[in-house]
Amino acid sequence: MEVIIQRNYEQMSKSAAQVVVEVLNTKPNAVLGMATGSTPLGLYQELVRLHKEEQLDFSRVTTFNLDEYVGLPVNHPQSYHYFMHEHFFQHVNIPRHNINIPSGTTGNYPAFCQWYEKVVSTCRSWASALMATSHSTSRAAP
Repeated sequence: MEVIIQRNYEQMSKSAAQVVVEVLNTKPNAVLGMATGSTPLGLYQELVRLHKEEQLDFSRVTTFNLDEYVGLPVNHPQSYHYFMHEHFFQHVNIPRHNINIPSGTTGNYPAFCQWYEKVVSTCRSWASALMATSHSTSRAAP
């Protein structure tokens, strides 16, 4: 794994976005692992900017989020569904059927988790660029 150290959050976000751009330029149908929370927010903002200003194309991308809060419906403001749509998905051209986020309101969590794990594992070629990038670039240089 390559670790890229940047001076600040803005540079980290731009650097991470460039990694995603390189992935999409070489594999437009990439499968991306999506992290939630405040760390990747700058990355998502930069990717949205690149989509709007430089026509970065997400039309063939498939995404997998890795978590959701148990008991929260998709439209709850604290759910990861809501967070991801608010900050990223509604601003880019990823087809809705290519967006995968675990359910927080399923009636059988163990069965759902097994199913979701199977769906994710069928995409062994998925590039976990966003997860790896957000984790490996989140430390600022001294």
